Amino acid sequence: MTATSASTSGNTVQKSITVAANPQRAFEVFTEGFDSWWPRTHHIGKSPMTQGVIEGFVGGRCYSRQEDGTECDWGQILAWEPPSRLVMAWMITEAWGYQADLAKSSEVEIRFTALEDGGTRVDLEHRGFERMGPGGETMRTTVESPGGWAMLLQLYATRFASASEPVPGGVRA
Repeated sequence: MTATSASTSGNTVQKSITVAANPQRAFEVFTEGFDSWWPRTHHIGKSPMTQGVIEGFVGGRCYSRQEDGTECDWGQILAWEPPSRLVMAWMITEAWGYQADLAKSSEVEIRFTALEDGGTRVDLEHRGFERMGPGGETMRTTVESPGGWAMLLQLYATRFASASEPVPGGVRA
């Protein structure tokens, strides 16, 4: 894996990382294996997070299961094109609450591109902050910070360190 690269253009945050896996595996680990790399500290539920889930189809939910037995939605799949691309509505407010209105949600696009060495370049673009109203700039600043998408992509890439370790859902990293 390589370090993340980043750029910001207006109201868009872009991050990239390279992982030691083909696009199919990189896509599967990002989605089916989401719970194996997403930190338990990053959730909007009212009790501690026990599992993170991305449902693999357009209209699928992105949500967490909480210790108290509840489920907390935080996104919705807008485009599902394995193994090359997915787009999620980021249905989280700047105050880290749930935004049920898709028209007021930002979105995250993740693209998986095969490299000649057998690895995959993973490009993430978080955009549409203006739809969030006055809090959009706060969200953009937060996800652009060192503890935002750069850290999350680094955790994701670290998941590939042990090629024989199974990922929940039967996927191998």
